[in-house]
Amino acid sequence: MADKPLYNQDSTDVLVALKTDAKVGLTGQEAKARFEKNGPNQLNEAKSTSLVQKFINQFKDLMIAILLAAAIVAAFTGELVDAIFILAIVIINAVFGVFQEAKAEDAINALKEMSTPNANVIRDGKEMSVKSTDLVVGDVVRLEAGDIVPADLRLIESASLQIEEASLTGESVPVDKIADTLADSDLPLGDRTNLGFMNTNVTYGRGVGVVTGTGMQTEIGHIAGMLEAADETKTPLQANLVKLGQVLTYLILGIAVVTFIVGLLRGRETIIDMLLTSISLAVAAIPEGLPAIVTITLALGTTRMASRHALVRKLPAVETLGSTDIIGSDKTGTLTQNKMTVEKLVVDAEISDADNTGELTDTYARLADILALNNDTKRTENGLVGDPTETALIAFNEKHDRDIDKLFNEMPRVAELPFDSERKLMSTVHPAPNGYIITVKGAPDELLKRATRIEMSGQIVDLSDDIRAKLLGINSELATQALRVLGFAYKLVDEMPTEMTTQVVENDLVFTGFVGMIDPERPEVAQAVAEAKAAGIRPMMITGDHRDTAAAIAIRLGILDEKDIDTAVISGSDIDAMSEAEFAENVTRYNVYARVAPEHKVKIVNAWQKKGKVVAMTGDGVNDAPALKAADIGIAMGITGTEVSKGASDMVLADDNFATIVHAVEEGRKVFANIQKALQYLLASNLAEVISIFVMTLLGWNILAPIMILWINLVTDTLPAIALGIEPAEKGVMKRSPRGRGASFLSGGVGPAIIWQGILQAVIVLSVYGFALAAPVHAESHLAHQDALTMAFMTLGLMQMFNAINVKSVYGSMFGPQAFRNKMFNWALLGSLVVMAAVVVIPPLNPLFHVSHLDTYQWAIVLVAGISIIVIVELVKLVQRTIFKKG
Repeated sequence: MADKPLYNQDSTDVLVALKTDAKVGLTGQEAKARFEKNGPNQLNEAKSTSLVQKFINQFKDLMIAILLAAAIVAAFTGELVDAIFILAIVIINAVFGVFQEAKAEDAINALKEMSTPNANVIRDGKEMSVKSTDLVVGDVVRLEAGDIVPADLRLIESASLQIEEASLTGESVPVDKIADTLADSDLPLGDRTNLGFMNTNVTYGRGVGVVTGTGMQTEIGHIAGMLEAADETKTPLQANLVKLGQVLTYLILGIAVVTFIVGLLRGRETIIDMLLTSISLAVAAIPEGLPAIVTITLALGTTRMASRHALVRKLPAVETLGSTDIIGSDKTGTLTQNKMTVEKLVVDAEISDADNTGELTDTYARLADILALNNDTKRTENGLVGDPTETALIAFNEKHDRDIDKLFNEMPRVAELPFDSERKLMSTVHPAPNGYIITVKGAPDELLKRATRIEMSGQIVDLSDDIRAKLLGINSELATQALRVLGFAYKLVDEMPTEMTTQVVENDLVFTGFVGMIDPERPEVAQAVAEAKAAGIRPMMITGDHRDTAAAIAIRLGILDEKDIDTAVISGSDIDAMSEAEFAENVTRYNVYARVAPEHKVKIVNAWQKKGKVVAMTGDGVNDAPALKAADIGIAMGITGTEVSKGASDMVLADDNFATIVHAVEEGRKVFANIQKALQYLLASNLAEVISIFVMTLLGWNILAPIMILWINLVTDTLPAIALGIEPAEKGVMKRSPRGRGASFLSGGVGPAIIWQGILQAVIVLSVYGFALAAPVHAESHLAHQDALTMAFMTLGLMQMFNAINVKSVYGSMFGPQAFRNKMFNWALLGSLVVMAAVVVIPPLNPLFHVSHLDTYQWAIVLVAGISIIVIVELVKLVQRTIFKKG
């Protein structure tokens, strides 16, 4: 075919280029040959990963590799219990990872399942039904109301054809389709009115089109290709954990190597002894419980979010919400109700709100009758079915408790002149007292050309030029408010029209009024937008709808300031006119993106991400899927959303409520804060263990055995750390600015707190060990060392758990109002203290953990040392709050 776009080509030329015929279609033999050459009319299936492969992938991590190496060395040196502990932790983490990955659904397969099962085609001059997958380029397809367009088409016939393309273009109103050649170039999808697109819905009329694209060569195939090629975006949480893992790994390797060399140079330890010491250091330094703690904290967050109608498909998305800077929202069905509604009435040449008409006056009642009579809406068990504009007119009548069924019975339709896109009118004829009534609806300017009179306050008067001009001004005023305006008129005749033509029926009309309709905003969204702004988040509208419609809704929602309407609104064609660098430079100027295609949405997301912003994208249509996947967090609508958008998303709103996103952001911020608390708790504890073992090695003391460290980590890394994950949100969490992409788990004072609290714990542990050696309870040297090691072991374990109270706030006091509100934490701490003490208190466990039985005096020292961490940290925080004004 020619290089110019299909919509700029004459349909006859397209048929010639495709070597087909509008009346005969392809021959069966030619269709078979094309099918064999190009394949079925379906989308590519994406590759899947087996559960075994998913499990293996979990071990491709350097920290995990070090733990596995430590387990192998421990097993070869006879420390089987240590080896089993390490392996158990690694396997549990891998299972968590597989479970999380296996939950994801596949967007490409969801696209594939959307394909329509059958299509009506003309082959060998005969109309037949074939599977849509068997269609080939050049097939001639017939379309009727209720059909799903089976492939991309160039229309060659159109009779009042309307196709609903919201899932592809984001436009809420069905598009009037024509067969004429379009003159304009570079038209967005929504304006290509002589084309049909695969998997859109025919809502009215009929048409014939020639297939110009199948499978991956369709517009929906283009979207599938974008999804297939898109890289998975790492969430801020994942990026933070990867960075943290790398830093810890290098530190662990460095410390272990230095310790190993120093030990050998001293000449007092064997290679095996130093290997075991290095293993102890590795076990002490690696927060092996951290991945599980993060996963559990996220899982608990997803449970709480599910109770608030936000269903999370990918666990890291919970935390990502908390760092969101930008929410790019689709308009139709997300910010709006995806349901046309009558908002304004114009009667007696005056505008009024549709909801404030009260009891309908005679003129209003006349208009309401015409709205119902001149209407093709059908009532079914599932509600009103038909063109959204017409169903809105019936809904208006029902809202005013008008008995339209009685009206239909008394005034049935006896003739009609269907809507035509050229004359832009539709007329119906009904019996009336003393004759018939002809009702006419259509474009206001066309209707006013054919009206000679107007009904004013129940009286019919001549339609003067002044009133006509006023009505045209009202039409323009309503249009600037993004309302879709329809005009209504009628005339009474004594007899049935002799012929149903526009010349006979649609003239000398009595103008009745205008109706202004819009897909209205969801009532809760404006408040949600205000809350998002208060939280430092920038809401934006990204839609395929018209510029004026998008801007009007954005102003009503508070996304756009009316004074910025000329500078903060941009269309897809404007984006195309810019270079990528120019667009990226100016992206911060825009709050509303109108008439955009799927690739524009991805471009917008990428531009913001390049500025270091964390971007959330909401949507419900097929056209939203690529942007949902490209965003840091994709949010799909659960009720109106397509399976494709859900498959590409990280989170689904079960109630399609934009306000739910704000609740989810609050939960995400809380989850991040709680992971920070758990991280501070774990890393400060691990730092204390590393320093203690390192110093003990340098001083030639007996060191804590790997099983001791593993037991401390097992006890402290489980219940208290998990309980920190459900701490209530701190006050004012939604009044802070977003953390953004550059923030890390060590920001906000957490990093310094980890260092000084870890050093403090190590100093206390070493002091207890040194004191026990200097003033032993037992005279025998080996018993003195055993007691000292046991006291150091217990001090380290108990102190870590007491420090869990401190980490609830970086600078705030543990005696604040939220200190002990978390009942699970209180019980977890008590249970862990009991379990930790049990290995010393219960004699049969002593040999297993290389500990001795402590007397009352020794226990008193351990308890005082353990509790001292609370006293010292509280004093340091007090100084920070007083001098540095922290917290």
